Amino acid sequence: MRRWLWVLLLVLAVWLAVIVGQTVSEIERQAIVDEARPADVIVTLGAAEYNGRPSPVLRLRLNHALDLWREGYAALIMTTGGAGGDPRYTEGIVGRDYLVQQGVPSEQIIVEEQSESTVQTIIAASEIMRRMGLKSAILVSDGYHIFRAKRILEQAGMTVYGSPRSGQPESGPRLRAFYSQSCCLPDPGMLCLDLCLLPAPAVILFHLIEIELFPGNRR
Repeated sequence: MRRWLWVLLLVLAVWLAVIVGQTVSEIERQAIVDEARPADVIVTLGAAEYNGRPSPVLRLRLNHALDLWREGYAALIMTTGGAGGDPRYTEGIVGRDYLVQQGVPSEQIIVEEQSESTVQTIIAASEIMRRMGLKSAILVSDGYHIFRAKRILEQAGMTVYGSPRSGQPESGPRLRAFYSQSCCLPDPGMLCLDLCLLPAPAVILFHLIEIELFPGNRR
């Protein structure tokens, strides 16, 4: 009986290692592959702003979205992000103002300015898209955000194309984005975990469990 138990544990360990390896590979692939193609909107994830000015990271994301817009991939750009402790400005508004200064008509910019995390941003963006009848999006962010953010937006029923910003290294700390925010299971209770407290394999396992628990959200 004990021998069978060890065999079962070994099989489970091998299965988990394969799944984790495949997931890591997909995260890293998504971080460097530009899937941009014509869509309804370019969703740009927010980043820090300093007294009304975009941080270097936010500026790079906005510039990438601007390039996609100028190339005609989408007529609309959505800027996102809440105040983050700033009493005067939000990331969404700062992003909008920057794009307007670069020549994008304000009527072609959608602003989301309530979210405080990547998960909240994607959920809010999906609700805005649903209300406006938008079905597809190009998702712009840092490379290691793309996999997780894309999956959440896809679970909301949208067609999503990842487009990591330029100006970042192709390799770096694995699963970097997973350590930057909380993550929530897409259920009515919005069960959330602080992924900063979890080791990388546990983070991956959490996302695999999420997928298995909500098979109806697969695409």
